[in-house]
Amino acid sequence: MTDAERRTALEEIAAEVRVCTKCRLHQTRTKAVPGEGDPDTEVIFVGEGPGFNEDRQGRPFIGRAGDLLVKLLASIGWRREDVFITNVVKCRPPDNRDPQPDEIAACAPYLRRQLEVLDPAVVVTLGRFSMGTFMPGARISQVHGTVRPVDPATGAGAALVFAMYHPAAALRTPAIERDSYADIGAVPAALLDSRRRREAAVETDVAQGTPEADPPSASAAIESPEPPSPPAPTPAADDATPQLTLF
Repeated sequence: MTDAERRTALEEIAAEVRVCTKCRLHQTRTKAVPGEGDPDTEVIFVGEGPGFNEDRQGRPFIGRAGDLLVKLLASIGWRREDVFITNVVKCRPPDNRDPQPDEIAACAPYLRRQLEVLDPAVVVTLGRFSMGTFMPGARISQVHGTVRPVDPATGAGAALVFAMYHPAAALRTPAIERDSYADIGAVPAALLDSRRRREAAVETDVAQGTPEADPPSASAAIESPEPPSPPAPTPAADDATPQLTLF
């Protein structure tokens, strides 16, 4: 899929989200929040649902939690513009209550289609409801900072999922904020791991004679130049953060 095709596909999804009436949340929203970011990114951040500021402007993570997310990204040398940010539910639950199962289910096709278009290498979940979509049955206090393969049924066919606390929780609890900075520090390593896995999958398919015209979706990420491997293992090289290469 070309850059223009991805942009068009994401905007078509966003247009549907903005007029969606599939669940009760449309009755109280000001604006739906489809998501935003670089359509060519390798990393997507998935939160729980819009808050007050997001509902007013139709953009994800623009309040205090968004400010912290920007700082977390900056701590590994990334920018908000380098990733794609969205939520499990696209409309604000009244009074910022938890999203209900039927509301999450109503929005699930939008998120799945976004993931299919973006084909991310890494999906970073922010909060327990996002985590529950990709790591069913897990407890965030036990799995934050960990990574596992994504179920292809989610739409992210060849990705790793990395669990984090929601930035709003970090704002309330200093210990969680410290954990969040430590956790995001491991996301670049997860990205490199996912790139290696995707490249290995492509090589396996080639070796098995998979038709070139029908490669796995991961192949697009491999076409981008990967940062050179660090030289002899020194602390500085080991800590190097990979750039977010684009498809």
